[in-house]
Amino acid sequence: MTTVRVTARVTDLSIAISDGPQLLTGATLTLTPGRVHALTGPSGAGKTTLLRALLGALPPGARRTAGTVTVLGHDPLDLPERELRALRRHRLAYVGQDPGSGLNPRMRVGRLITETAADPSGQGLRDLLAQVRLPTDEQFERRRPGELSGGQQRRVALARALARRPELLLLDEPTAGLDPALRDEIADLLRELATRHGLAVALATHDPRLVSRCADDVLTLTLTPATRRTPARAPRTRTAPASPAPALVTARGLGAYVGGRRDRRPVLTDLDLDLTPGTRTGIVGASGSGKTTLVRLLAGLHPPATGTLALAGTPLAPSHRARTREQRRRIQLVPQNPLGALNPARTIGATLTRPLRLHFSLPQEQCAARVAGLLRSVGLPSEFADRYPYELSGGQRQRVSIARALAAEPDVLLCDEVTSALDADTATGIMGLLSGLCADHGLALALVSHDLPLVGTYADTVLTLGGAAPAPVELSQGRVGPG
Repeated sequence: MTTVRVTARVTDLSIAISDGPQLLTGATLTLTPGRVHALTGPSGAGKTTLLRALLGALPPGARRTAGTVTVLGHDPLDLPERELRALRRHRLAYVGQDPGSGLNPRMRVGRLITETAADPSGQGLRDLLAQVRLPTDEQFERRRPGELSGGQQRRVALARALARRPELLLLDEPTAGLDPALRDEIADLLRELATRHGLAVALATHDPRLVSRCADDVLTLTLTPATRRTPARAPRTRTAPASPAPALVTARGLGAYVGGRRDRRPVLTDLDLDLTPGTRTGIVGASGSGKTTLVRLLAGLHPPATGTLALAGTPLAPSHRARTREQRRRIQLVPQNPLGALNPARTIGATLTRPLRLHFSLPQEQCAARVAGLLRSVGLPSEFADRYPYELSGGQRQRVSIARALAAEPDVLLCDEVTSALDADTATGIMGLLSGLCADHGLALALVSHDLPLVGTYADTVLTLGGAAPAPVELSQGRVGPG
């Protein structure tokens, strides 16, 4: 009988924060070479915690309360620091849910990938870039992480992980923020790596298409009682406004560049856009087409090269620093990667209280009730006010980021891939909440997404980037118009 070699084994593993919430309960799985194992389940069920246990990098204050973990013959939760570093450097690799935060912003793409590569040659670098469907020219190699789209950062992080030729690859939402074609290519790449190179792969995902395309085994985790969410709001049926309303945000002739002086390139050219009260505008396009740049430009976080902006007919300064506090309140951005946007030293309650005090001068006793209501509105228990960002899953942090934006009671909400780290039920609930705000309070919503069915269901207008002089296309009966 042939003995199957085991790369990693987890048996009845439970993880909890000391004197705090349970993060994972009774998880069991076995990872073997040549197979892709998917971890699924609702946001907050412990998928990321399980991956981090395999890595030996639990969140601050977290500890194993039961069970065993063995990775390549070692227990990473008990391994001395020096041996753990050697294990991570040479035999396993991890790409987190917010890969951009793990890339040194001062290093260029080429150096980031070859820093720990088994083959640091120029050809080895180009082979890795080609594997993850990134440009192989010298110009791209010289870019820094801040000059890349979220999808490009994710693929650079994946190339960096593959460069060391690990035996175990751990991936947290590897296709979040990627367009459908790229998601399929990454799924096929993972399947090929596992089959051809005998790599053991464990990935946490909410993407059923990724699971069906590349996974050999699936472990579905469930929520612990302490993390069960409140019922999601039902989605609202889209209805056209009774009469056209004046635009809240008007953009004319917008152009923008990304990159440094040596590889500066346009991503937006001569773009016109109106965001009107009570409407939902979907912004779609391939990774790197300028979707995130556009919403950052509207929020005053990226300088336009050309064009003008106005808010309710009043000229709007390009930089948020030159805008009034009221203008900043009225336009809120929910970023693609909330981990870098939430202060790790503040509790969730303190994070949500800050805009309430800043914009509305609410007394502390009123803030507590308002914070509880904001958490419930995004499907989180009110007790989460006492937690810190590191005690939450990626999807839970994303919902906190949405709640923080809603705390300012904005007129315009810019959402960058806000459902990419959420399970289907939670995503439906969040979109139902945002649609309700559009209908009831005249909120103007701009939604960046690669999820075309979601855009088709909820958007009134779709703007497709990547072509010359893009123009919004109105939707009819929930179908995405041609772009």
